[in-house]
Amino acid sequence: MTGKFSNQRVSRAAVTGATEPRVVPRLVPRMADDDRKRRNDPGGPGTAVITKTKPQTKRPSMYRVLILNDDYTPMEFVVHVLERFFGRDHEAATRIMLHVHHHGIGECGVYTYEVAETKVTQVMDFARKHQHPLQCVMEKK
Repeated sequence: MTGKFSNQRVSRAAVTGATEPRVVPRLVPRMADDDRKRRNDPGGPGTAVITKTKPQTKRPSMYRVLILNDDYTPMEFVVHVLERFFGRDHEAATRIMLHVHHHGIGECGVYTYEVAETKVTQVMDFARKHQHPLQCVMEKK
């Protein structure tokens, strides 16, 4: 039973004629502001459309690994480096080495950034270990 206020409940004693009606407050759960907004929002709960999106991946940037010519590193050492670190056969390694010798620079391969960086580091460390001033660099393709 309710009294004249909708948020109050009148006890049974008040209805039956007992003296001093006892008013018991009615507890009404209140919604938070966010819940009210969502309830009135046409795109709220129950009306959402689930779509499956395919992640867009792009190809990684590629980098050229280049060997630079110098007057001190033996040609055989350059051929060995090309065979060992770049997987070239003896003929291809010799061809690249001669290109470096005649043009001052030669491309050893094209790789992703991490692979190119690793190859450059390996070649430079190997050349230093054998006391050669061979230079190896990478550039974005």
